[in-house]
Amino acid sequence: MSLSWGFVLVVAQIVWVAVIAGFILLERRSPTATLAWITVVAALPLVGVGIYLLVGPRRLLRKKLRLSLARDRIARLLSEWKRASGDLLSVRGQLMRAGAQLGRLPPEEARDVRLFLDGDACYDALVAAILSARHHVHLEYFIFRDDPTGMRIAEALMERAKAGIEVRLLVDAVGEGLGRSATRTMRQAGVDLRFFNGARSLRLWRRLMNFRTHRKIVVIDGHCGFTGGMNVTDDHSAHTNGKAAWRDTHVQMTGPAVHGLQATFLENWVFTTGDDLGCTRADRFASFFPPTPTGSELPAATVLGHEQDNGVHISATEGSNPATYQQVAQILASGPDDDVYAIEAFYFAAITSAHERLWLTTPYFVPGEALLAAIASAAHRGVDVRLLVPNKTDSTWVDAASRTYHDELLAAGAQIYLYEPSMMHAKTAVIDDTLAIVGTANLDNRSFRLNFEVVAAFYGGPCVAELARAFEIDLTHAKRQHRRESKSPFVPRFVASVARLLAPQL
Repeated sequence: MSLSWGFVLVVAQIVWVAVIAGFILLERRSPTATLAWITVVAALPLVGVGIYLLVGPRRLLRKKLRLSLARDRIARLLSEWKRASGDLLSVRGQLMRAGAQLGRLPPEEARDVRLFLDGDACYDALVAAILSARHHVHLEYFIFRDDPTGMRIAEALMERAKAGIEVRLLVDAVGEGLGRSATRTMRQAGVDLRFFNGARSLRLWRRLMNFRTHRKIVVIDGHCGFTGGMNVTDDHSAHTNGKAAWRDTHVQMTGPAVHGLQATFLENWVFTTGDDLGCTRADRFASFFPPTPTGSELPAATVLGHEQDNGVHISATEGSNPATYQQVAQILASGPDDDVYAIEAFYFAAITSAHERLWLTTPYFVPGEALLAAIASAAHRGVDVRLLVPNKTDSTWVDAASRTYHDELLAAGAQIYLYEPSMMHAKTAVIDDTLAIVGTANLDNRSFRLNFEVVAAFYGGPCVAELARAFEIDLTHAKRQHRRESKSPFVPRFVASVARLLAPQL
């Protein structure tokens, strides 16, 4: 009898694994990720299936909606762009077309662009922008902590809410960092605070939970926007963390490019709340996507970068033809609910287009095979490929996995630098003199395929020069990594290999 029961259990286990493997195959992952999950489920039928159900399925249980009004807006922008941007496309057309096709948003004019290289300068500007709001303040963050930095920004939000301004704050339910007291205080002050996708009690699984909003978006009155790598936390503040403050990059802009950030915020807000904010009315739509000056009202064209308050402010001066020298930006958003991984595809297009330089900064470098091959190929072609990463991140597993990719790039001729003063958290790219990227996406599978992310791509102009200058300054605080002459000891190599196997989920 025991043998027959054992036989039944074995057959049941085989059927169980086969069924789950079928579901995994239908997810249409990469072959490596598919085999990794099937191996885990086969080796540990109960535990493995539990882990898979928690973090594995790629189908996001969300309504298949994109704010219809935002889509209408995007369609109008695209038609206007096609009519007005012929000269621009003749110079930088391929990447712009790729970005517009992948991200559904056309390149737009960005005014008063300002790059922030440290948290305190960014938070000062953010508070000032919030306090200037006259109609609405929209924020979306992965982490918004109730530490001194967070409460300073919360005070500004509550002040505006009490003044009758519409204030909406969307924080990821896993990343958040807000305690019950701070949440209650903000809501009582009139801040419409919501948590994205899931119970806050799941914070224990932070590194493994998928389908998070990793975006950092602020939109003020539809005119002013912020995005980049900085969450709202003391981690980025030298006032509270001293020399241990994280090094990060954030960007502020005004003008039509902000509409892309607004549309991106509204999509997740509608998903989370089911409230379209009355945007079916023309007046409400116009309040979120206000018209911007055109023609002779455009800012003058010649642009200069100068340091101001520890940020880099890119301002306009009088002189040349604005149609020729205006700063052009494009907002790209992606998430696990999309059929196309827009940001990953755009990075691939940008990397393969590089002719002279490819300078990448990321805190977590765990790329897919295609992206790794594209970067290595650029190095083989003689492109100046430089990768700047932290000397040590906040994740031991990511560190271990990342170093295995370093060896391949070093062998291809790329240069890798390890930033030493503190955690390097910036997510940026500089490609030739034509493209600069600032955003929330790390160069890893989690950002490209499992989380909701957003990046701003700047075509030509001063943003490329200023971001390149910041990169060169960062290199003076980093040590160059060289190829190892001998193999590492067995245990570190084994841990690194296991970490790389888990790379799709890191």
